[in-house]
Amino acid sequence: MTRFWSPVVHTLSPYVPGEQPKEDGIVKLNTNENPYPPSPRVEEAIAGATDRLRLYPDPRATKLREAIASRYGVAAEEVFVGNGSDEVLAHTFQALLRHDAPLLFPDITYSFYPVYSGLYGIAHEEVPLDAAMRVELADYRRPCSAILLPNPNAPTGIALSRGEIEALLREHPDQLVVIDEAYIDFGGESAVPLVARYDNLLVVQTLSKSRALAGLRVGFAIGQRPLIEALERVKDSFNSYPLGGLAQAGAIAAIEDEAWFSATRQRIIASREKLVRDLSEIGFEVLPSAANFVFARHPDHRGAKLFAQLREQGVLVRHFRKSRIEDFLRITIGTDQQCGRLITVLRKLI
Repeated sequence: MTRFWSPVVHTLSPYVPGEQPKEDGIVKLNTNENPYPPSPRVEEAIAGATDRLRLYPDPRATKLREAIASRYGVAAEEVFVGNGSDEVLAHTFQALLRHDAPLLFPDITYSFYPVYSGLYGIAHEEVPLDAAMRVELADYRRPCSAILLPNPNAPTGIALSRGEIEALLREHPDQLVVIDEAYIDFGGESAVPLVARYDNLLVVQTLSKSRALAGLRVGFAIGQRPLIEALERVKDSFNSYPLGGLAQAGAIAAIEDEAWFSATRQRIIASREKLVRDLSEIGFEVLPSAANFVFARHPDHRGAKLFAQLREQGVLVRHFRKSRIEDFLRITIGTDQQCGRLITVLRKLI
């Protein structure tokens, strides 16, 4: 029965997340999760915070914002936190991206962007990637209200340099530029150092990937105070307690353990480079990745068939049934053992 639905519900095409298998023994390389556990300090911090579960958490997440500010060299008032970067992005769409002129983002990108545009009634245009699957900044020289770019892009993994981001900001001084840096820690250049000079820049990050906290749901945005205030106004009109006390405690611990963060990200980068070499040796075209995944296709094998065959062998990757990328597989960087299993199966299939 749908007769009680609001009109907008009939028009929505919800985001479809990657499969979370229930079977044991699956090599799970489909949802860009970190293959390593978070810092040991996280568990200690969460255990130490359980005595406060009867109390509401700090609605402003003051200590967490201060920890993020210290780590990135900004003021705490320039930091906004939420339940994963998805919620931060949702508030961004509602607070900052709904205007008369269209929002611009790539045609091949994170598929939540068109979902949010539909949910909030935001006019948008998808700007095609070039033939090499790269963002071409010149293509964004068109009338718009704002520009949203993931950097590195997903699912391609290709990154823009900080210099290119700054050039975009200079070309669009009257439009907001939102840079979604979910995967920035695996080889990209963060745009956060540009925030002090550009009032039209908002940078969004997550602790799900490089800090291995996908299960805690913590994300944040960094921007000049007027942008952060807009996000806070939406949050406080929706949910004034977005982050639980345990999530705040664990996130602080993860951010402060720089040694653990650095060691695990370097392991993932090394595994990515090895996987790229192994895939190339068996004939795959692999796009240059600065993320914790690679985007690859084989000239002699259809992507959908390879995806299904891998699934039958207990190896999960991600496949997108979309024009231009239907033969690509997005492969999360797992442990060397997991990546080795993938290559072993692919050698047999190919």
